[in-house]
Amino acid sequence: MSPGETATARAADGLVDQVVLDVSRPLRVTHLTPASRRLTLAVVSIGWLRGRSQEALAELRARYLTPAEAERAATLRAPRRRHEWLAGRLALKHAVSAHGRRHWGVDRAPGTVEVRTVVGGIQAGRPVVDAPVEVGLTHSGDFAVAVCGPHAIGVDLEYDRPMPPTLAGLLDGECDPRAPSPDVRRLAAMPTALRWTCKEAVLKYYGFGLRVDAREVALTGWLPDGRFTWRPGGGLLRHAPTAETRRPTGWAGAVDGHHLALVGR
Repeated sequence: MSPGETATARAADGLVDQVVLDVSRPLRVTHLTPASRRLTLAVVSIGWLRGRSQEALAELRARYLTPAEAERAATLRAPRRRHEWLAGRLALKHAVSAHGRRHWGVDRAPGTVEVRTVVGGIQAGRPVVDAPVEVGLTHSGDFAVAVCGPHAIGVDLEYDRPMPPTLAGLLDGECDPRAPSPDVRRLAAMPTALRWTCKEAVLKYYGFGLRVDAREVALTGWLPDGRFTWRPGGGLLRHAPTAETRRPTGWAGAVDGHHLALVGR
């Protein structure tokens, strides 16, 4: 697996034109614009990994995984889980490595970046790396997407598919198409699965994931440039009091048959 293409995407109203999901491309790394975001995004094709031989996968693991990561990889029995896990580690390592070259002038090989997860507590499972950055990770279908930056990040990717009726009803209940605000009316037109993606990205920003009920994130609007607004519920505020006064910005949109949401400062 080569480093692939590193692209500095052009400025756009939102992020939709800066993210490419191509199952035939093993890796794509993008430094998101505007540059003030200082975010680097890496996409690894899980579908491409599925097509590799056992020998090729072993070579990737030997090249990119630390001894502790290799030990963890050896415990994964289900092929689907092994491919997803490896893709996530590759995406995180390449994002951190490319971010370092871009923003710190540090040429660190992706294989030297160690990825760990928080053990225990409400943030259990949140990925962390041995570098002075924050990372976010999401998997869906054929892709693993990692984002790296100087502040906390939440990212979620979901394949475009119908939501279960009960969940769709709960999500639709937040949106009033007759609301006087155009941003709220636009939210009512947002695909139901994209609303769910927004909520997950917010909860991942705080490191909780779905350990906190998604209903604790109430979406309040969707702007033409893709930014979405939201407010925290009491259950979220108990774990993240700063959500009341220092709410991060969210962006959401459709990308190549998927829904993507990103939350950060």
